[in-house]
Amino acid sequence: MRSEQPPGGLSNPLGRRARLSRHVGLRLLEAADADELFAVIDANRAHLSLFLPWAAGQTLAGTRAFIELTRKQLADDNGFQMAIVKDEKIVGVVGYHAVNWADHSTTLGYWLAAAEQGHGTMTRAVRALVDHAFGVWGLNRVEIGAAPQNTRSRAIALRLGFREEGTLRQAERVGGRYLDTVIYSILASEWRRPTTAPRAGVR
Repeated sequence: MRSEQPPGGLSNPLGRRARLSRHVGLRLLEAADADELFAVIDANRAHLSLFLPWAAGQTLAGTRAFIELTRKQLADDNGFQMAIVKDEKIVGVVGYHAVNWADHSTTLGYWLAAAEQGHGTMTRAVRALVDHAFGVWGLNRVEIGAAPQNTRSRAIALRLGFREEGTLRQAERVGGRYLDTVIYSILASEWRRPTTAPRAGVR
């Protein structure tokens, strides 16, 4: 089942899933977020540039263009990108690269500020998007790709029950070097629907 999100609307497509904990949630990016989002990227540039090809050269103009593209992606019913917000401040982004409606599949991407890692935030964010893909859209397959050296990203996939399928050799060029990509996937039949309410004591 495809999204019923109005192309111009700002309502949260995740509904209750958008609340990850008492302090952390997911919301759509807006044009007014450009300065704040760029500041987070700039402050974490060295950290993000290890595995994300766009991070080293990202500019404020590029950030504005990205947000505009996220609005088009939503309007085109091709997935969406969510700001990860902690106490009203953006600390990362998680989203669908695109949705393959013909094959009922999608791929996910995500990044988080270095200081926010290690608290389970991204695991909960990815879980919310996987649950939406299967529970709302009725997709059959969700895929995540990560460089072999990106142990945190790979751990998220494994923690959520994704299976490692194989490695694409030198599949992405990042900072002048070619990185392999380890492919993880999970099928609708393998997904255990999680509870949407935050656990007690979770940040």
